[in-house]
Amino acid sequence: MSDDVTPLAGVAQLMAGPFADLFVHFDPDTVQEFLVDATRICEDETDRRLAPFTRIVESHRAAGIDPDEFGDAGGIPIDPQGVVGASYAAALGTTQLVRHVYLDQYAPRYPEMWSYSDISVLILRSFGGSQLIPADRLTGPEPDSGHLWFPLGTYLPSGSLIRITYSGGYTTVPASLSRACRLMAAHLAVTELRPGTTTHDADTLRGQAVDILVSYVRPH
Repeated sequence: MSDDVTPLAGVAQLMAGPFADLFVHFDPDTVQEFLVDATRICEDETDRRLAPFTRIVESHRAAGIDPDEFGDAGGIPIDPQGVVGASYAAALGTTQLVRHVYLDQYAPRYPEMWSYSDISVLILRSFGGSQLIPADRLTGPEPDSGHLWFPLGTYLPSGSLIRITYSGGYTTVPASLSRACRLMAAHLAVTELRPGTTTHDADTLRGQAVDILVSYVRPH
């Protein structure tokens, strides 16, 4: 099974730039493979997904109920699903429920170029039972943080498992990321295919790519 990814830079961009001499003897499919490898290396360097991705699955443990969060829905008009959830919560003796989760993948820079789609959220409660939350009942995710907000009345006790399936990524690739991808592809070509036959320095190329990627690195 091949790695199906849309590279952060295109073949035409690479062949029209300063590194065209490295790839002039290769057919477009081979150049595309270099760009795919370079894209994945850029993602490995930053520990995050950057190219568009499709239906990845994340699991999170529901934890950290915000003490300032509004939890009591008594006397407030809410939709029928919220009424059912709130009633169920009250019947079990609690209205202190988790309402936030943060996706691992979000835009570290230029969130206006990022988008989400195909969002599906399944709650698996620690004591048994599950609930599929329709996407139209969720607020978010927010491109700049991955913040997903559950509506008031969602029965989500602390300790439950939240399984999220979603698509997303940069629909418009920032110019800096595109350049980092091309630098990384050039680095691969110099180190693997044409050592000693080019004026390009492999270490310098990789260093330039990594310098660009620093601002996209996931904080730890």
